[in-house]
Amino acid sequence: MNDNMSSNTENFDLQTFTDQIKKLENAISSAVVGQQNVVRQVLVTLIAGGHALIEGVPGTGKTLLVRSLATAVGGKFSRVQFTPDLMPSDVTGHVMYDMKTTEFKVRRGPVFCNFLLADEINRAPAKTQSSLLEVMQEQQVTIEGQSFQLKEPFLVLATQNPIEQEGTYPLPEAQLDRFLLKIKIDYPEHEDEVDIVKQVTSQSIGDKLDVSAVQQQLSPEQVVELQKAAAKLHIDEQIIQYTVRIAAATRNRNGIDIGSGPRGSIALLRAARANALINGNNFVTPDDVKNVAPNVLRHRIVLSADLEIEGYPIDRVVDDILHEVEAPRV
Repeated sequence: MNDNMSSNTENFDLQTFTDQIKKLENAISSAVVGQQNVVRQVLVTLIAGGHALIEGVPGTGKTLLVRSLATAVGGKFSRVQFTPDLMPSDVTGHVMYDMKTTEFKVRRGPVFCNFLLADEINRAPAKTQSSLLEVMQEQQVTIEGQSFQLKEPFLVLATQNPIEQEGTYPLPEAQLDRFLLKIKIDYPEHEDEVDIVKQVTSQSIGDKLDVSAVQQQLSPEQVVELQKAAAKLHIDEQIIQYTVRIAAATRNRNGIDIGSGPRGSIALLRAARANALINGNNFVTPDDVKNVAPNVLRHRIVLSADLEIEGYPIDRVVDDILHEVEAPRV
């Protein structure tokens, strides 16, 4: 494979990018204790230029994770608490009349940032959820017919509680498909939780999120360079065929009502490229694809009623598919 890498990867310093990612990961982990895999998957999302849906019970550090990421790259952070009465204009912005100048002015909403935390996104109705569709796909916002381009990098991290369903609105398939990854965040291990308790209660009042331990490691411009580097990584034709076979295997399988579309195949490649760069490689391997597959596919698959009743996990279905689809030898 190395003979085919030529122009795509010869013009950048792989070691420099790998070192930058490591510094970023360490900085975030200094505040977000015991969630190394979650931090890694968020970095995959960032470097791939995508967005992530984070599912976890309250109090597991979702907000702290996003704030730490924003601090580590010197980006602008915004948080929107999604509620049933939240309007689309509360997210994107609106036109308002200025009495002093007697002119209409655009008030930009919280979406004009680098890192947007859409907290409990499933608590807002579909109309408000859909306000993020354009910005997630096109990285622009249209207000009263006028389009505004957002600055790079731009990352939406949306959260939802997997347990409490009362008063929630399920995300439509079109919305779910816009998320590159769906990341599950679980309770920390015992020792990690002890460290968290010590960290939060040490000489502090209340339980305010503390990101003071996080130091800026990169600039937003450097993050964009990381994204460009990942996009240049070599992908062998066999790897492309492999990702398409994995996605296709979800479409004609007993126990799956709805499988992954072509956007799933694309997401597998994008995430696998980012994973390869994080690991210090300038080419994508089948293991990179396997590593990101559960996070890429779990929200793109709808199980049959029978499997739902049995409580068969989607991740196990994805694992079965990965075992059945033969990986190429590259």
